Amino acid sequence: MTTEPNASETLPGDGAAAPAKREKKEDSFPVFLIKLLLIVLVFRSFILSPFNIPSESMLPRLQKGDYLLASKWSYGYSKYSLPFSAPLIPGRLFASQPERGDVAIFKAPPGNDVDYIKRVIGLPGDQIQMIGGVLHINGKAVAKERIADAQYPVSPYNQCHEMFRSKREDGTDTCRYPQYRETLPNGVSYNVLDLGLYAADDTQVFVVPEGHLFMMGDNRDNSEDSRFDPEAGGGVGFVPQENLVGKAQVMMFSTDGSSSWLLPWTWFTAARWDRIGGRI
Repeated sequence: MTTEPNASETLPGDGAAAPAKREKKEDSFPVFLIKLLLIVLVFRSFILSPFNIPSESMLPRLQKGDYLLASKWSYGYSKYSLPFSAPLIPGRLFASQPERGDVAIFKAPPGNDVDYIKRVIGLPGDQIQMIGGVLHINGKAVAKERIADAQYPVSPYNQCHEMFRSKREDGTDTCRYPQYRETLPNGVSYNVLDLGLYAADDTQVFVVPEGHLFMMGDNRDNSEDSRFDPEAGGGVGFVPQENLVGKAQVMMFSTDGSSSWLLPWTWFTAARWDRIGGRI
């Protein structure tokens, strides 16, 4: 005697569809945030990282209130490439020596976790000296040509030395700083400010040690750089190459400091739109 299958049973080959696979469960919002944070950390640590300019030591090219992007791969990677200088990278990986004229970000002086930005002037073995406000490299004066004054509107980020303040035809206050075009032996040219005779215009001969760099600000009379002994908030002395963080590349944003969080329209009026996107 044979029995018929129950209506609820399914026999092989009767054309019934296979059970649907269980859909992958979506990540929770906290997991998404963790993944996003890891992506940002990797990007900032090894590709591009934002930096802001807190002072006028790199005038005329960089102004206080500028925000730029720096390439992290240019000089290799060390613990200073990581957030909080986490000691996870031994020594320096894929190290590459900067060129004279590079605008570099670095950590200095020793024990200070603050980012500094200066121009690379001296490489290992170079002899650097200032004589009468003129830069000398290996006993030869660097070409220095007087050009038109650098002019900047007076703003919260540019208070201006009183002796350099003047008025435009429309009555607004402006700064006019003496400006020069300096050309290094490798052909790299850039503008510098020379505000007059200062103590650091005449220095001893600095011989750059192996594995170190001699860094200077473009605002020569308003820059605590390698001409001064390293100390927190002051000079940086010779900068170890392992302290390099990145190379300044492009201007991301710039503001004159006149904006207020409570006044949204000032976020736009304070922006220096003509500076955004420029190469460093």
